[in-house]
Amino acid sequence: MQTTNRAAHAEPVSVFPIAQATSTVFPDLYFRQVFLFFIEAGTKRVIDAEGNEMVAHAGDLLVLPQESIVTMENRPVMENNYRALGIAYSNESVLNVLSQQPGGTKPPIQHIHAHNHEPGMLVPHIKETLHQESLNNYLRTHRLMEPLYWLKHHGFSIPITIEESLLSRVRAIIEEDVSLPWTSGEVASQLAMSEPTMRRRLAKNGQGFAKILLNTRLEFGLSLLQTTTSSISMIAYDSGFKTPSHFADAFRKRFGISPKNIRERLD
Repeated sequence: MQTTNRAAHAEPVSVFPIAQATSTVFPDLYFRQVFLFFIEAGTKRVIDAEGNEMVAHAGDLLVLPQESIVTMENRPVMENNYRALGIAYSNESVLNVLSQQPGGTKPPIQHIHAHNHEPGMLVPHIKETLHQESLNNYLRTHRLMEPLYWLKHHGFSIPITIEESLLSRVRAIIEEDVSLPWTSGEVASQLAMSEPTMRRRLAKNGQGFAKILLNTRLEFGLSLLQTTTSSISMIAYDSGFKTPSHFADAFRKRFGISPKNIRERLD
């Protein structure tokens, strides 16, 4: 989170404790991997690429399929911050646990309500696993697969597309280290294709390399703002921006809010 197909070497599972102080709409966020959101406090409104809208409340679980592009609004409650636990799973992890055939059509976002299945009961176990220092990496990873086994037990599936899109492959390379000064030529080389071919294929789907690079960096910066206590200056540099002011300007232009305001009431 180095080969041509870096997504094949993604971490099996990554966990992100998310906190946000203000109600903000984030348009067109891209989730390369399957992503689970356990809502702990506040609400999350999600609109998918087809315009379908759902609102998840505390105790609910949202399951985003791989390569989802969504608009999200995180809403704190009164003076309390919005909080959620996010978990990203590699394609291989999903296939291994759910033992299903790869899907053809893109699956919808799944909203699992607290009053039906109580998915929130998994959160304390996940947090305990994260903080149990005596566990080795193998056991920790195995225990963090529990949400996938839970989904399987309750009859849910997450179809996986083995053939990744070019956008996913490009972002996987950039995400290895977003602070590097990536060029389209370097990324194309790692994909074993010519730069003109990569640019042409991206343009067919309305994408441009410069925009992909900027969005990847901004979304990485957003995740650091929500999941770490790092300074905004450090986040700017870690996200590949030359100065904190450049990061702040680009962030405000994309999301309509300053990086500082994301955290302004966080404890």
